[in-house]
Amino acid sequence: MTHWFHRNPLKATAPVSFNYYGVVTSPAASKICSDLRSSRARLLELFTDLSCNPEMMKTAADAYFSLLQGFINSLDESSQESKLRYIQNFKWTDTLQGQVPSAQQDAVFELISMGFNVALWYTKYASRLAGKENITEEEAKEVHRSLKIAAGIFKHLKESHIPRLLTPAEKGRDLEARLMEAYIIQCQAEAQEVTIARAIELKHAPGLIAALAYETANFYQKADHTLSSLEPAYSAKWRKYLLLKMCFYTAYVSLLLPGQTLLASDKCGEAIRSLQEAEKSFAKAEALCKEYGETKGPGPTVKPSEHLFFRKLGNLVKNTLEKCQRENGLCDYFQKIPTEAPQLELKANYGLVEPVPFAFPPTSAHWTPDTLAAFDLTKRPKDDGTKPKPEDVRPVKEPDIKPQKDTGCSVS
Repeated sequence: MTHWFHRNPLKATAPVSFNYYGVVTSPAASKICSDLRSSRARLLELFTDLSCNPEMMKTAADAYFSLLQGFINSLDESSQESKLRYIQNFKWTDTLQGQVPSAQQDAVFELISMGFNVALWYTKYASRLAGKENITEEEAKEVHRSLKIAAGIFKHLKESHIPRLLTPAEKGRDLEARLMEAYIIQCQAEAQEVTIARAIELKHAPGLIAALAYETANFYQKADHTLSSLEPAYSAKWRKYLLLKMCFYTAYVSLLLPGQTLLASDKCGEAIRSLQEAEKSFAKAEALCKEYGETKGPGPTVKPSEHLFFRKLGNLVKNTLEKCQRENGLCDYFQKIPTEAPQLELKANYGLVEPVPFAFPPTSAHWTPDTLAAFDLTKRPKDDGTKPKPEDVRPVKEPDIKPQKDTGCSVS
């Protein structure tokens, strides 16, 4: 089964040389600066390397983060911070606000921003893998796992590191609470889409699948609500995606219940009423698909309504409704169609997605008291050249992944 997910662009950053002439006074300290420079460059390269897999990403990320920890935490694991925390200025763009960068002279800002991009990479890796035709069971598990890892990274950043920033995140920026929460919830919702597809393949009870679809629709609605107070100029396209997915899974709930549950209970009238609701939700999703394709802003330029996951649902709703109407007309007893849609209790007790707990690696063993002492901040010149120039931040050239023919999230 294949899936389609919206993705915002990667964050771009200014290059960092980690050259501290006069400050670094030993070969060991110089080696750490060299390793920081090379491991950072390597990690940035992997973000756009289509051959990169989760194992490669984790290895590269751990290598950089373990070295960067020496700029943040004290070596004796006390609550004190490293004397090097504010030695370097870092500059990063945002996923939504184009190439307008933010800069902070704080290694914690670098840790968070790079960690954010690592989480984004996991979502993009999952999206590429999920968009394949004839995705295997193992690949589906990898998609599910990657989305949960991404959710865990976003959650860890939000709860444990963003509060440490001396300069609070600006409103509408990536590190602001609303955006972080939206990213977390979206990852959970998309991982549950994979759970739903798997449950269908295994022919689980319709009630269970409907409950999962209901919870997934709620996730998308919650994520959209989280973004509702953001500037439409840069959040509109993302919100269209969240809303169309909400309508899609709301329609799917109304489709599943009458087709498998209400009809089995000889409640043809209620089944028709429920399917009429499915038809309405699908029509809303159809309109949102068109709006999504026409809305400018961060994200891919695609037509969701052309994906198999969308077209298939429309046909299922239409055919099932026509079938119910025929059966109701042929019955010895004609059942009146209720004016209100049936309200059924839907609570999923299985398959709900939680983020995978995440933690940054410990400080590299290359950091020792002697190495740290070899950074002599008293010799730091007033104009040390660590601040990146305005032209240093260049857009990330991401691979142009075209949707494969007839791919999308097939949920039936």
